[in-house]
Amino acid sequence: MQKITPCLWFDDRLEEAINFYSSIFSDLEVLNMNRYPEGTPDLEGKVLTATFKMAGQEFIALNGGPLFKFTEAVSFSIDCKTQEEVDYYWNKLTEGGEESMCGWLRDKFGLSWQVVPTDLGSWLYHPDPEKAQRAMQAMFKMRKIDIAVLEQAINQ
Repeated sequence: MQKITPCLWFDDRLEEAINFYSSIFSDLEVLNMNRYPEGTPDLEGKVLTATFKMAGQEFIALNGGPLFKFTEAVSFSIDCKTQEEVDYYWNKLTEGGEESMCGWLRDKFGLSWQVVPTDLGSWLYHPDPEKAQRAMQAMFKMRKIDIAVLEQAINQ
């Protein structure tokens, strides 16, 4: 078992979120799902908590009500080897959500994601400061990351 497990607080759409994420991450496995017990007013049978594993990461999640919302202060980064992979995750996770800048997005539940190429760090922290600056300036103009444009900026 991993030492640190993120706990995600959903308003009341946890089961919908798990179904949504399982349509994107084919390896999503629900480890357990606990429902509100019989006799719980207005909540009986709804999911209370769940533990699931997605892309090798275990999560705990709960339907905690409207008290807390997700913010960009915490995001999950998806490491992508190809542009096709970037496109896949970007297009799926922005369905009903919203695009941000530099590979960031918010899904329809308000959870923030970074969909980034594996090589992004080596481009932004290139040993040649001019190449790194060109890569960073190119990225600042993007919503979804375009690998070819970043590679072109590095190779100018």
